[in-house]
Amino acid sequence: MSSNNAVSLHRMLKTTPEKLYRAFTDATAIASWLPPYGFLCTVHEIKVEAGGSHKMSFQNFSTGNSHSFGGKYLELKPNEFLKYTDAFDDPNMPGEMTTSVWLRKTVAGTEIKITQEGIPSNIPAEMCYLGWQESLEKLAKLVEPEIPDA
Repeated sequence: MSSNNAVSLHRMLKTTPEKLYRAFTDATAIASWLPPYGFLCTVHEIKVEAGGSHKMSFQNFSTGNSHSFGGKYLELKPNEFLKYTDAFDDPNMPGEMTTSVWLRKTVAGTEIKITQEGIPSNIPAEMCYLGWQESLEKLAKLVEPEIPDA
């Protein structure tokens, strides 16, 4: 059963498209910003190329419970665009989500637009949106500082 549950987010970040793209394609970076507050992320596998796959899990730090998910990269344009799928391993959260990420350099930094479609119907879109809000807050804190090597 497919779901028309979707969220859309839009931000302006004071950073370069290159740094943002790297944040979406580097395993250590993903683990640091993608999980909402209170969750830990382990990236088990990542092959960033069209047709390549990724697999990760989020662990609830309070309870220790974790859920895993994975998918495929459908389309990649370095520093401009990513499109990938995700499906939960939990049979209670069926279906495949598709996430698209657009990056555009502007005079103020980089504009980022994200859409996620096909969210399992038992996950309220509002909760998903809140999760993304937290993730994007963490993403900004990762990519916006310009820290020179000592």
